[in-house]
Amino acid sequence: MKKFHRKWARGVLSLFIAASLITGCTQGDGKEQGSSQKKEAEASENLNPTGMPIMKEPLELTFFTGLSATNGNTPFEERLVYQEMEKMSNMKINFQFVPFDALTEKRNLALANGDYPDAFFTARVPASDLMRYGAEGIFVRLDELLEQYAPNLTALMEKYPALRKALTMPDGHIYSMPSFYDPEFLSMLIGAPLWIKKDWLDQLGMKEPQTIEEYYNFLTAVKKTDLNGNGKADEIPYSGTSIGSLIDQIKGAWGVGTRGLGHKYVDVDPATNELRFFRTSQNFKEVLEFVHKLYSEGLIDPDIFTQDSKMLYAKGANMQLASTINPSPVTQFDGENYIGLGALKGTHGDQLYTHFKVPMVWPGAFVITDKNPNPAASVRWMDYFFGEEGATLFFMGKEGESYTVKSDGTLEFMDHIKNNPDGLTMDQALTKYVSYMGGSYPGYVNIKWFKGSESLPEAVEAGEKAKQHQLKELWYNFNYTQEETEFMSTTGSDIETYITEMEAKFINGSTPFSEWDKYVETVKDMGMDQYLEIYQAAFDRYNAS
Repeated sequence: MKKFHRKWARGVLSLFIAASLITGCTQGDGKEQGSSQKKEAEASENLNPTGMPIMKEPLELTFFTGLSATNGNTPFEERLVYQEMEKMSNMKINFQFVPFDALTEKRNLALANGDYPDAFFTARVPASDLMRYGAEGIFVRLDELLEQYAPNLTALMEKYPALRKALTMPDGHIYSMPSFYDPEFLSMLIGAPLWIKKDWLDQLGMKEPQTIEEYYNFLTAVKKTDLNGNGKADEIPYSGTSIGSLIDQIKGAWGVGTRGLGHKYVDVDPATNELRFFRTSQNFKEVLEFVHKLYSEGLIDPDIFTQDSKMLYAKGANMQLASTINPSPVTQFDGENYIGLGALKGTHGDQLYTHFKVPMVWPGAFVITDKNPNPAASVRWMDYFFGEEGATLFFMGKEGESYTVKSDGTLEFMDHIKNNPDGLTMDQALTKYVSYMGGSYPGYVNIKWFKGSESLPEAVEAGEKAKQHQLKELWYNFNYTQEETEFMSTTGSDIETYITEMEAKFINGSTPFSEWDKYVETVKDMGMDQYLEIYQAAFDRYNAS
């Protein structure tokens, strides 16, 4: 009996201790929950749900902020756009600068050790991190907040449903606000057209190329003619900073790449309407054979695989480039008389302009963390820049100080920015007013208020040409589960690297096309079918969003 009583006593004691622990935890959770609810109530009470100011009482926040080398060193707090926004919103933002070349490392470190601020701004947060840290609760779920406090971004998602699809993670939630290009701003989506020198065309008595064959004939004629008149055979028919840019520009002449630049390995086969890994297709082989022909005949700059933009632009300034790909010959190397080509027609009758970027450039351009004392206020602050009034402030500054409105309603930077008296470039002069230089910013880009090289007349004209044969459907980015991300970042990355290496060898002739079938089999053995299966799963989720 004594043993039984001792066991019984120990059992009761254990139950008592467990109950006490449970009660203590419950009470602790209750206090924490109560404290959290109190903070939320205070934050809500201080917030104006619409209009300006956003806050009744001042709110100060800190943003982890990526900084481009072309964006100068002027603190964002001293730039007109944020000074004006602080006055209007009653919100002061402190920006923690991190150079772009160290951005990924610093962002990952901050998230790993918990030393991150209220939000990530211009921080290039990838979709894989949105999914991971969103699931962990570190990134704030924005679904309801956007519906309540982001009328501008919500209106864009309603107008362009693919934008909502691309922002929605595999768990069905949204954790970020993007960098978004107007899908109708075609010259912006093209970014870097295939330019040719119009006055050299005229000297040769040739019309603007409409087909792949006509483009080839122009390049061949350039190589044989002293078009720059310096008595040297130094004209370069085509040059760029990578061979991939040329492939992306012309592959539509063989009917591949039918869903845009955001999907460089998989598209939809027009014949079957099914997904295909087009980089191993017969049509893509013919693309590479054509580029190999150009390279072997000396029509492509032999420096194409190694040169940087500085080397390219030096050749442009030296009047050597007959054809090239870059954002703007005028702004990059004072190149005159260049025109952008439209979609070139191929040997099988295909004519498709495939060089379109995904309109949502950076899904994780703005992300709110769990340390933020007022996520709703932060959503309101950021959403202002997705509307016309806020976007004009973000990209143009303030009327009368940095821009004027012309009689036709268009906006124009003032002369002290376009022709700075101190010899500053336009980007350098703009650092006093705005912060978009260098890209990756959250916000909405429209031709009305964006005055970069993509809005120049020759760029807009190139966009109009592309419109004649633009993609019927432009896919935005797909989002992967953590398991799928693991595959794509390991095996998938290996496949993509191998393909890039082998395509260069096919083009420069170090690997003959007689080994194409062997190459395709190697890609299959590396996991191409699984790559395609994962793409299909992501595509199905994209359609279901």
